[in-house]
Amino acid sequence: MSSNGKQHTNGNGNGHGRIYEIAERIATAEFAAFDPKAEIEEAVRLILLNVGEDPERDGLLRTPHRVAKMYDELLEGYRQDVATIINNAMFDVEYGEGEMIVVANIDYTSMCEHHMLPFTGKAHVAYIPRDKVVGLSKIPRIVDMFARRLQVQERLTNEIANALHEHLNPLGVIVVVEGQHSCAALRGVKKHGVNMITTAKRGDFRTNPALVQEFYRLAGL
Repeated sequence: MSSNGKQHTNGNGNGHGRIYEIAERIATAEFAAFDPKAEIEEAVRLILLNVGEDPERDGLLRTPHRVAKMYDELLEGYRQDVATIINNAMFDVEYGEGEMIVVANIDYTSMCEHHMLPFTGKAHVAYIPRDKVVGLSKIPRIVDMFARRLQVQERLTNEIANALHEHLNPLGVIVVVEGQHSCAALRGVKKHGVNMITTAKRGDFRTNPALVQEFYRLAGL
């Protein structure tokens, strides 16, 4: 029974019938024909039902649709790849040998894979080109691609560094990611304003501490 007195029916009172139905379909080829957005909408309805809400009341009628659309936007990174983002935007440019290129203060939003709550912050990236440079917009887009997946910050940092090291073939790459995590602020320890910092170094940045210090200075860290 919901808070407004309406009886919900979906297999049985708490939605377990629908859960069992989905489980059975997952185990068969029928799951391949699922409409992902429709299934997310149904899952949101089950959540509303099981926390004691009425999915049919006016304020919640389109909430499943909005949540499905939100996940489609926040998790669009699963439908992207680095090669397509770079799209051959590598250019021969005369640049000082061993000098770095820094792209700092890249805003990102990601979702913690443990609680599916957002974490946000800034990424700071530098690379030392070997013979080509990449278009400026590509690095923030690569950051966004990996951020828009279910993540932990440590893996996010390494994935950005690995992708740049593989696709740019630079002499070195360094990535610093700052993050504020909703899962720490809203639940558990409930600490606000905690800033988590993770780093990943590849190539010359692993062997030359002076380069790392120069990066921190240029990025304002």
